[in-house]
Amino acid sequence: MNGRKIDSGFHGRLPLCLAATVLLGAGLVAADLGWAAETGPGRGPLRRHPDNPRYFTDSTGRAILLTGSHTWNNLVDMGPSDPPAKFDYDKYLNWLAAYPHNFFRLWTWELMAWDTRGNREKEPLIHFAYPQPFRRPGPGAALDGKPRFNLREFDEEYFRRLGQRVDAAGRRGIYAAVMLFEGWGIQFSPGGWKQHPFHPANNTNGINGDLDGDGNGLEIHTGRSREITELQKAYVRKVIDTVNAFDNVLYEISNENHPASTAWQYDMIRFIHDYEQTLPKQHPVGMTFQYKGGSNQTLFDSPGDWISPNPEGGYRDDPPAADGSKVIVSDTDHLWGIGGNVAWVWKSFLRGLNPIFMDPYDGRVLTKGTDPQWSESIRKAQGQVLAWSRRVDLAAMTPQGELASSQYCLANPGVEYFVYRPGNSPNLTVKLPAGKYSVTWLDIANAQDVTGETVSNVGSRHSFAAPFQGDAVLYLKAVK
Repeated sequence: MNGRKIDSGFHGRLPLCLAATVLLGAGLVAADLGWAAETGPGRGPLRRHPDNPRYFTDSTGRAILLTGSHTWNNLVDMGPSDPPAKFDYDKYLNWLAAYPHNFFRLWTWELMAWDTRGNREKEPLIHFAYPQPFRRPGPGAALDGKPRFNLREFDEEYFRRLGQRVDAAGRRGIYAAVMLFEGWGIQFSPGGWKQHPFHPANNTNGINGDLDGDGNGLEIHTGRSREITELQKAYVRKVIDTVNAFDNVLYEISNENHPASTAWQYDMIRFIHDYEQTLPKQHPVGMTFQYKGGSNQTLFDSPGDWISPNPEGGYRDDPPAADGSKVIVSDTDHLWGIGGNVAWVWKSFLRGLNPIFMDPYDGRVLTKGTDPQWSESIRKAQGQVLAWSRRVDLAAMTPQGELASSQYCLANPGVEYFVYRPGNSPNLTVKLPAGKYSVTWLDIANAQDVTGETVSNVGSRHSFAAPFQGDAVLYLKAVK
């Protein structure tokens, strides 16, 4: 979510090995949280694939494409009532798994309430957000009339929910990027600073995050206050202690924080890496687009394992090929706000990216007027690329645009190829070594595969004509 104009995992269960696992620092065990403990070896947390670091892998050694839909209230309930209506999380997970999708961002929200005018909605509407990570025992009332926060005490309901939701996602084979901080709201929601726990009127700890007195409190995400940073790190430790036992976890430092947060985000990435080295499992840590005015180079220079870029460099319409320096999770949230299209999904996949969708879902938070067919076509395309990524040796495939006339080609040369053909393009030509190749056309619009005749090639460019109109993907596989 960034205030810009709105434009219209693997298979099976993830064994979690939770029996009697003590969640460090939380003082709780798996059984206390109602989680179903499982025995037997897990597939392990994600790590960058050693041979093709455009993707993650697990103990199986297979490259894992991450793709899926995320929505704002999938962890913290949001809505115009106070308290807001509960989000039906089980329904959401079943919905994701049906496409199939295998990844989402699990959103946090730092504000007690926020105004949708910050996202250019036509009608301003206050959304309340619950729960928050910190307890509200008072004494005294915060600016919303409820008891003040104690920033040194955690709300166990928040962390119980966090653990249960990560667990439930893993049992459906879905990875969750646990968002730790949220930087958009404090910048762009009108009056957002007054809704933040670090506002001096909202906590009992004497914390005032507005270090320069300008009324916006953005300094809380810069590391300028050692006391505030230590409070934030205590919260991050609590999050890690809650979810470290799970294999399906990634971390995201902050959604769309301002560029001045760079050093603070780098420090948090290193802090998580260092802290998890003392724990049983280590998980990937990501840094995402800094809004407004952030640079993609800042993301590539970060100590993060994965990044989500902004539109610079063509990530909307002509994505640059991933070079393996980072796992790139290309997110429509940071490219359009709410936007994207089917062509973007396939172009991103064939350039070695992991495409994910900022999804209006049921429209209860934002964009009630969004065309459902538009978003549904994107979701289905993500399911297509995920299903195909599992049918091929993805670890051996890299972007090879020079091999195809369309410039969109993901290939293991001489073995297998994906080539994208925009609907208004002429026949495809593909440079192939001598040999025989089976031919399959993917009719993107109708989600159908069409088998073509096997072709023999003498070691030059071969021309292919799609048997239907519209966007198409050509899949070639060497026949022995």
